[in-house]
Amino acid sequence: MQRLSRTSFLTLALLALGAAPAFAQEQAPGGQPAGGAAIDQIAIATVGATVVTALLLWLGMGHRSGNVQLLGRAAAWTERISGLPGWAALPAGIATASLITAVFGMYWDIALHIAVGRDEGPLANPAHYFILVGLFGIFAAGFVSMVLPKEKPSDASISLGRGWDAPLGGVLICAAGAFSLTGFPLDDMWHRIFGQDVTLWGPTHLMLIGGAAMTLVGLAVLAVEGRRAAGHPGKPLARFLLAVWLPGGFMLGLSTFQAEFDFGVPQFRFVFEPFMIMLAAGVGLVTARMWGGRGSAIAAVAFFLVVRGLLTLIVDPVFGEPTAHMPLYIVEALVVEAIALRISTDKPLAFGIASGLGIGTIGLAAEWGWSHVWSPLPWPSELVPEGVIFGFAAAMAGALLGAWIGHRLSIEKRPTIPALRWGAVAGAAVVAVCVVVALQKPSDEGITAAVQLTEVQGGPERTVGATVRLQPADAGNDAEWLTMTAWQGDGLIVDRLERVSEGVYRTTKPVPVHGNWKALIRLHHGRSLTAVPIFMPRDEAIPAKEVPALASFERPFVSDHTVLQREQKPAAGWVTALAYGVVVLIALSLLVLLAWGLHRLATADGTSRPRRRAAASSAPARPAQPAGA
Repeated sequence: MQRLSRTSFLTLALLALGAAPAFAQEQAPGGQPAGGAAIDQIAIATVGATVVTALLLWLGMGHRSGNVQLLGRAAAWTERISGLPGWAALPAGIATASLITAVFGMYWDIALHIAVGRDEGPLANPAHYFILVGLFGIFAAGFVSMVLPKEKPSDASISLGRGWDAPLGGVLICAAGAFSLTGFPLDDMWHRIFGQDVTLWGPTHLMLIGGAAMTLVGLAVLAVEGRRAAGHPGKPLARFLLAVWLPGGFMLGLSTFQAEFDFGVPQFRFVFEPFMIMLAAGVGLVTARMWGGRGSAIAAVAFFLVVRGLLTLIVDPVFGEPTAHMPLYIVEALVVEAIALRISTDKPLAFGIASGLGIGTIGLAAEWGWSHVWSPLPWPSELVPEGVIFGFAAAMAGALLGAWIGHRLSIEKRPTIPALRWGAVAGAAVVAVCVVVALQKPSDEGITAAVQLTEVQGGPERTVGATVRLQPADAGNDAEWLTMTAWQGDGLIVDRLERVSEGVYRTTKPVPVHGNWKALIRLHHGRSLTAVPIFMPRDEAIPAKEVPALASFERPFVSDHTVLQREQKPAAGWVTALAYGVVVLIALSLLVLLAWGLHRLATADGTSRPRRRAAASSAPARPAQPAGA
């Protein structure tokens, strides 16, 4: 029986118990404060989280001690199927199923909040269960990978104590899962301090999404370790899955950040959409091509389109929620594959630069055209030149980062290329600078809207048409968008206003102004995002008075943030700085850990294989047989 050292036990317990408070999340209206979960729901969730965490600890520690055989048997079975060590194959399967579950829950949850606003509680939203199960499954996958090996699994493994070496990829997966799960209790604290932030880009919301997306990096590291240990890339099915779903999942994770634009209710500047699409294409497709070889970029996009398409079909026609549109990435993948035919991926810096140039020009033009085919907010000419500059910069930065990641994920040890490392550093710096610049969105002052409403349908289900006269009259000229948006009343309407004459616009669809619907005119001009409320229901939970939909009125444009997120409440400056500082510090810690893990993998001696008994890397040793048996 193998005994755990005190240090190993403490490490294991802290990692697993980090998930325990993960279920405390957001609070809904219905007479209750719009910030922080109710105590009874926190109690129920904490008990549930403690039980599943205790079960995970029991399985892991029981396997380490030899008292529980379940993990060993499951790992041995996956090893026979995949040809890869069980400590890599079993966690990869768990993580794959968990990621799909979490992504489904995330898109359903986003659609629900857009359609109905706040829910009745964290345990009353069915999408939350899929997110929680998926994210805890990701954490469990990393945890299982860490406890399975009884011997040193790879040259890149990490020592957690005497006689215990954990796969590097397992540690990274566990850290990414813990990062996501930490977002739940922090989200509850955030809502208690600042109120609700009904946006995908809330700091703690980004932790949930970012941790899940970065899991794919840990999975890729684990796959490389498993291939090195096995001395081959696995059986055909394993090779196919790793070449398709891993880079495709990476594309899926990177594209989740665009969801507000996919639904048509972005709360940040329009330049972010081409920026994020080009960044995802650069990082994901260059990494995919260098990871999987010929055709991998196309396979990754095919996987992305199939999964996103199925998610759209389930969430929209089946569940009746708003439609999530999506980019194509097809042209970008073809560009990367074509460049790989001329420039070998063995020259990662040159390949990355050329791919960035192609993605940032041909790929950007293709996505621009696609937005006019199927998008709630087509990219207008007013995005030029800023959208072109941001998109091209993101493509170049993403391609350099993708080349660095792809080079680090080689099965064989490769020489360090200082220029590639500095190119990745420069790419990361460009991304950071662009984000900081694009986040600036001052409000235009002195713009008003004189609105005339005409009845389309009266009674309790009242809908109206609107004629809007802007003052000054040229306020809507060269606007990135000028829309009538209605949401959170059990649906979503994004209506691009039709120009009648100079300064006069009208709606093209009926606008609901009853019940819980929130209807507003949104104007995005240059760096400014402003809005005029048309109808806002009374909200006792905030509290907020009703903004009535009068037959005619004149109201000033204000920051659209104050209208879209009227649940938010002010806090002292030092509290805000501290809260954002904590979230940023946690996020940077994960990114630094992932970068360190990729560097450690690349510098480990991948040519020598660790000693392993057949299936003994994960399963308990069999009793010795008598001589001659």
